[in-house]
Formats: sequence, structure tokens, C-alpha cells
Amino acid sequence: QVQLKESGGGSVELGGSLRLSCAVNGNIENIGPSGWFRQVPGRQRALVASILHDSRINYADSAKGRFTVSRDNAKNVVELQMDNLKPEDTGVYFCYASVKASGFRPYEYWGQGIQVTVSP
Repeated sequence: QVQLKESGGGSVELGGSLRLSCAVNGNIENIGPSGWFRQVPGRQRALVASILHDSRINYADSAKGRFTVSRDNAKNVVELQMDNLKPEDTGVYFCYASVKASGFRPYEYWGQGIQVTVSP
């Protein structure tokens, strides 16, 4: 069974940095399209950053220039480096990844979410 586990969240002050990691566990052959969503109270979960099948990267306007998403297939991790954080970045961050596991068809998996809080 494939599981995604986020780590690296927490509380920081305005201007601080955090690095979120998403470990993909299982008998992994390949990690395809993947990235991060963010959900805040009263709002729909929204895309923060994504890596497409052709390795192109998309960022939300709010993340562009401050966040960097990456994927390391050798280590089976998806990461989100967040710099110059703002209170507006506060929310629960969810990792997702399309994973090809041994003996199974590719399937999209999601992590449980991790809290990021930025104080002014």
C-alpha cells in the first residue's frame, strides 16, 4: 500500500522559511504529476504548486517567487520550500502524487495534511 506523509510544518513569523517534505512510502516504481494544495477555513482547497507529467511547474500567483516545488524520484519525496512567508500563507498543506507502485496501476494519493502558521 502507498502512503504519503507530510513533515516540516509548524509556526513561523513573517518573513521566515519552512521546508515541507512529503515521503512516498511503498514499493514505488515512479512518481508522476505531484504537488501541493492548501486549505484555509471557509475556503476551498486550492493548488499551491504542481509538477506536470512533462516536468513543467505551475505555481499559484501567491506562491510564485517565494515557493519552490521539487520531486526526487530516487528518494521518493516531494518537497515545497517556502521562503519569505506571509500570514496569508497560513493553512493546512496537502501533498498529492500520482504514484506507480509495483503490481498496481498508477493512482493519485494524498497526504493527511500538515499545518503551517505564519504570525505577523
